[in-house]
Amino acid sequence: MNRREFLGTGLAAGIYSTRSEIISPLLLGAETTAPAETATGTGPAWLNDGPIIMAGCWDDFPLFQKRTGGISTGLGDLYRKQGSDATVNALKEAGVTLGMIHFFKGFGLNAEQDHIEDARTLARKLKANGIRVGLYVGSTIAYETFLIEKPDAQSWFLPDYLGKPLYYGDQTFRRRVYFMHPGYREYIKSVVRYGMENLNPDLIHFDNTSMQAQPAVFSHPMAVEDFRKFLTANFSTQELHDRLGFSDVRYVEAPQLEEFPARINDPLLQIWADFRCHQLTAYYAEMAALIRSINPDVAVENNPSTGISGRNVIWEQGVDYPRLLGAIDVAWTEEGDNAAVTAEGALVSKIRTLKAASILKKKIFCYTWGAVGNWGYAPNSGGLLQMAESMTYNRQCLGMVGIFDAVPDLPEAPRRYIQFYRQNFDLYRNVESVADVALLYSFASMGFNSASPNISFMLASQMLIQGPFLFDIIFDQHLNDLSKYRLLFLADQESLSDAQIQQIQNFVRNGGGLVATGHTSLYTERRERRPDFGLKDCLGVSALPWEGSEVDEPDLSGGAVQNRFGRGKITYIPVITPTTMKASQQGPGRKQHYWNLAANNDQLRSAVVSAMSGAPSIRLTNVSSPYVTVELLRQPGANRLLLHLLNYDHVRTPEMQDLAVELTLPSGLQAKRVRCLSPDAPSTDHPLDWKGERTISIRVPSLKVYSVVVIDLV
Repeated sequence: MNRREFLGTGLAAGIYSTRSEIISPLLLGAETTAPAETATGTGPAWLNDGPIIMAGCWDDFPLFQKRTGGISTGLGDLYRKQGSDATVNALKEAGVTLGMIHFFKGFGLNAEQDHIEDARTLARKLKANGIRVGLYVGSTIAYETFLIEKPDAQSWFLPDYLGKPLYYGDQTFRRRVYFMHPGYREYIKSVVRYGMENLNPDLIHFDNTSMQAQPAVFSHPMAVEDFRKFLTANFSTQELHDRLGFSDVRYVEAPQLEEFPARINDPLLQIWADFRCHQLTAYYAEMAALIRSINPDVAVENNPSTGISGRNVIWEQGVDYPRLLGAIDVAWTEEGDNAAVTAEGALVSKIRTLKAASILKKKIFCYTWGAVGNWGYAPNSGGLLQMAESMTYNRQCLGMVGIFDAVPDLPEAPRRYIQFYRQNFDLYRNVESVADVALLYSFASMGFNSASPNISFMLASQMLIQGPFLFDIIFDQHLNDLSKYRLLFLADQESLSDAQIQQIQNFVRNGGGLVATGHTSLYTERRERRPDFGLKDCLGVSALPWEGSEVDEPDLSGGAVQNRFGRGKITYIPVITPTTMKASQQGPGRKQHYWNLAANNDQLRSAVVSAMSGAPSIRLTNVSSPYVTVELLRQPGANRLLLHLLNYDHVRTPEMQDLAVELTLPSGLQAKRVRCLSPDAPSTDHPLDWKGERTISIRVPSLKVYSVVVIDLV
């Protein structure tokens, strides 16, 4: 099959038309901008017109619960209660604006018909009360009933992987499928059409995204053939030979591995990782195109689940966030990481995930007031902080405040936060970040090495969170324009292309600051080892001699090195050292909780201040707690700045008084009025005294859990 024929198949029809749009330019060394799948907008207008405050009920219907087992004798009563008029009225009274409800779990449209009819009735009630409706669509197949409806679906299922069947956890009745099988795709499209035509939803929620493109899924025979076609469609014979040493890929297989490799040096595995990311994005781009063709006001959302939390999601899950989020409107995270300070003093948050989505102009759905598991509901002490975290770092979404039957019993405190968010929603819409620092999440660095780049990234971001510094998490395409930042932080971003090195050098040469650690730029985007750092002239240091790929790359000895390149200042730090455990003890493929600050955190913080050439834009001059975080947002339309303050340690320190804040305003702006609002205060709007012009000093009388300082500008 030639390239034109390949692009006309169901695999890519209507989605991609050029080579640079199909495969990551990192793997090809192409001089391109972001792939086309990142170019979509911010979704239907309703996503941005009002606050998104969610409640849900999608796993509690009897067919699923009975088959799962371990149910309560009150299951029927609970199911009826969740769809009752009283519950819907309670959702409206609490301020819920979006209800996520059951629709399709994978038992088959015929088997689930009774419950779908119940969902239709519930959707009608919600819409009548001004609550928008999201429909749940699962990605596994409950084959015992589904095959009665669709016997030929056997061909969709995955074969055993390493001698073991692939189920959804211990739910052996849920088989997993190759999601790009034409039969499966057409069936899911029929499910989506049915839901849109009969239940009039505002959003389609696709679940289990984090499982769909895992390595084992691509052991399906059709996936193997698709990969071979992908290779021949996207690489010339010469390119294949240069990359692999051969060009005939008829017998290339999907690898079957007992364990995740810590470092992916095999060029075929690198392309295969990118291929899996491509396929997952292509699937959701296809579903989104269908949904938008039927009704462009219906939002598309999926669940990559683990967010930016220390896992190598590129390799483990086939998730490349810029591409995947570019195909949809909203993403869900179920990473856990509930906002809190642990007994050991570690600040835990979802800030990384929320920041990553924000730079891509997307929203995140997450649990805020309660923790949900097997539909048990457990309010937690961090609930208010989780709401505040979503107010601050998310975009116009407060998250999911509970399951349907729990919302009527919401305590006064979360109700107060919901009311505050709704009443002051104008402060949360149409905002953009004001950041001093850009922290790079490089596809090749983070995807081809599960150890030091991922660990260093987590520890560097933890330092920036607790600094507290104003920062964005950026992706490869954002290196095209770093002009809004004062400093670029490369936390062991080892695999960079020549084009990326040139972009970084240009930024520094023109006066931008740089902090780089570890093996940054020592490898190409294909993880081929350079003779020396690609950024050697910037860093002012040389790498150690290479001892071969079988030997772990040693860290340079000595302390921080400072250098100048053009008008920019650079600090190079040989290693970011964890305090909790050695990197070698943290196996790839496992979630890496590096919430504790690095052992050399003070060195990292000093490096940022030094290379930034001037004080950070925000300074908390009399706050000694490392658990107060800040976020500065700008509302160009309203001509104001919004300074969000969060006290993550509010359980042990219920109130901080008289906070002194120094804020350097963006160039050309002056403050006209300053006020403070908080859902923790009896009166929510307090004028504040301030002084200064370009740099202003503000006194915030009290910070309990959360406050926002509003600075009107002239």
